Amino acid sequence: MNDMISKEGNFADSVAGSDRGGFIAAGVSHVKGKSDSELWYETVPGVFKKTVDAWPDRPALILPLSGVRLTWRELGEETDTVARGLYEAGIRKGDRIGIWSPNCIEWVVIQFATAKLGAILVNINPAYRLHELEYALNTVECKALILAQKFKTSNYVSMLGELVDEANTETGSVTSGQVPSLKLAIEIGAERDARFMPYGRIRERGKSGSSCDLEAIAESLHCDDPINVQFTSGTTGSPKGATLTHMNIVNNARFVTDRIHFTEKDRLCLPVPLYHCFGMAMGTLGCVTKGAAIVLCGDAFSAKDTLAALTGARCTGLYAVPTMFLDMLDLIGNVDFDLSSLRTGIMAGAPCPIEVMRRVIDEMNMREITICYGMTETAPVSFQSHGDDPIGKKVATVGRIHPHLEVKVVDESGRTVPAGQEGELCTRGYSVMSGYWGEAELTNESIRDGWMHTGDVGVFDDEGYCSIVGRVKDMIIRGGENIFPKEIEDFLFRHPDVKAAQVFGVPDERYGEIVCAWIIPRKNSNLSPDDLRRFCEGDIAHFKIPAHFRIVDEIPTTVTGKPQKFIMRDQMAGILAKPN
Repeated sequence: MNDMISKEGNFADSVAGSDRGGFIAAGVSHVKGKSDSELWYETVPGVFKKTVDAWPDRPALILPLSGVRLTWRELGEETDTVARGLYEAGIRKGDRIGIWSPNCIEWVVIQFATAKLGAILVNINPAYRLHELEYALNTVECKALILAQKFKTSNYVSMLGELVDEANTETGSVTSGQVPSLKLAIEIGAERDARFMPYGRIRERGKSGSSCDLEAIAESLHCDDPINVQFTSGTTGSPKGATLTHMNIVNNARFVTDRIHFTEKDRLCLPVPLYHCFGMAMGTLGCVTKGAAIVLCGDAFSAKDTLAALTGARCTGLYAVPTMFLDMLDLIGNVDFDLSSLRTGIMAGAPCPIEVMRRVIDEMNMREITICYGMTETAPVSFQSHGDDPIGKKVATVGRIHPHLEVKVVDESGRTVPAGQEGELCTRGYSVMSGYWGEAELTNESIRDGWMHTGDVGVFDDEGYCSIVGRVKDMIIRGGENIFPKEIEDFLFRHPDVKAAQVFGVPDERYGEIVCAWIIPRKNSNLSPDDLRRFCEGDIAHFKIPAHFRIVDEIPTTVTGKPQKFIMRDQMAGILAKPN
């Protein structure tokens, strides 16, 4: 890799570079990340090609539970084949391509195949139901959707069928009055009885000869081009499409894996969903920036399967959220797994109790585990601990700032606060998204003078470590899933017997937070929590369905009528704490 140097940056210097936390301005809550290495002005396919060329025979993608194993050369050939097949099906640079599937080998291939065409991959949550799918497709005007046949209780083919008026299995062409932009649907899975074009046919098209010149397309791409849209909840209550560029995710993936000292000799286990930045930017793309192997362990998280994959593939790294670690720790004492190869990884998505961190270090051999903080809109990581940080810093803080970024803490008037004082975190630098797709006003509200206003309340200590102490925005984080209450409130208002609804998070030992809803019913109705739960099931993602419904006569408000969710939260926490 040492000969892979462009005039704009060194592809191989990041591991050697120092990024020890950056510095904090004297007396002011404003930190800047430092690094001995420059930013990469590279595209995703550009970095991918350099990795394939550097380590063609090293493992790239391993599925130990099914016996699949691809080298970087083989993965490169497969992504080229699928890219050409998609080109023959009509996909071009700038087209939005939705992917609606759990983790699988096709997900990884499609991620890099679409990038080679300059198409914009649109990540759709596998838990989405029909109206959420329709919203996502229309918001970014998806031209194509690549979908699994089904997952858990979701039949994706049937749901898409409700949106599609006509479908041609041979060509993949579809027409939809509800989603006018949608022209192509590709179905992952067995070809028998496929309603939409089988994924295998795309591969056949790519192998049988194509007019697609991938090298010419690659040369036409720029690092500032959009390459990925990820949906995140926000102040409107409806999901917004955070638009990320090559520059955003390539550099963030690189710096995340720098901090866990990854090289081409490492193997990273990914039980986290690929549709999140955690899986596809920090994970798969992070491996690409180092030549490390990507290890998948099933379509959904299973503690047993993950531990088996860690053992079978001799993984050195693992990404997971705290609830996943807890489930794995519960199994380790009862089943014999060999985790001696493990060294490092990332725990993110929710706070980690110190007892859990100690057990992960001791029982899972993850002595160099790190903690991350960020948001989808910042590609995603802004802060990360180092592997040798004290355990107290790993659980009480989210580490120190990433290279080439700035973060400040501001008060309600936008002024930077003194060191040690709480305020809203604002991030500036290469990682900030280009904007919310089609939402210029919302983009301008969130990004001001280049600063992304995160909505999170943070505080710095005198060493530059950041602690997250609350949220300006009323976001709920349930086991790593970001949930915005207004979206659920708007949905509950559709029930004919709901007069008012307030949704908020309450503490939970397993998920960090769970969703709770207080409902004022309409007069003379017999509305029950079970009625509301049934109303939600099948129409909104399972993690958004409130774990607790409470039917009330009134909701606490201020004198101006603004709901006081902190009072509801405190009261509900007290109710739940009482023994049954």
